[in-house]
Amino acid sequence: MSDDILARVYAAKTPAELAAAYGEWAANYDAETIRDGYHLPFTIAAFLARHVPRGAGPILDAGCGSGLSGPVLRVLGYEKLEGIDFSADMLALAATRNAYGRLTQAELGKALPFEDDRFAAFFSTGVFTTGHAPASSLDELVRTVRPDGHAIFTVRDVVLPAFREKMDALEAAGRWTKKEESAPFRAFLLAEPEVLVVAFAYRIASPG
Repeated sequence: MSDDILARVYAAKTPAELAAAYGEWAANYDAETIRDGYHLPFTIAAFLARHVPRGAGPILDAGCGSGLSGPVLRVLGYEKLEGIDFSADMLALAATRNAYGRLTQAELGKALPFEDDRFAAFFSTGVFTTGHAPASSLDELVRTVRPDGHAIFTVRDVVLPAFREKMDALEAAGRWTKKEESAPFRAFLLAEPEVLVVAFAYRIASPG
């Protein structure tokens, strides 16, 4: 992939800068990342399938980007999918997948336009990384998932300490329980060997 555009993505200081970088990258995003072995949009389906019953829904793809996860999950029997992303250009690509019943432009880390307990699960992959959505995003995402629902997501190793603090705080507050934590693994199979992520699965707590 272009080192220049990737540097701009990771160096973005504001949502506007990040949106501009992804807008420029959108047309070539899928071809470049898949060429380098970026597999998280597909691998996340395996983690989700391990914890969320087939046919459960709706399920939120939080930071759906170009929507690569959508068709994979539909093949696996997850047909009620919704997606959010801050980038209008990426959402336009996701709409071409014909996998999402609803796509919404929204920014993780801010209030989300969904009622409490709307989703059976949310999943997020490649979003919790340098210069992207903050750990505080988890508060709103957890709010939107119904009791006994699930949260499935990856976190880049370099931002993991801040996310672990938030995850532990949510668990201490009785908001969720950890079900799975993977060993660190490469986000790109053919390039960027230093880019490591950890996958997590949590069950949202029932009232009382």
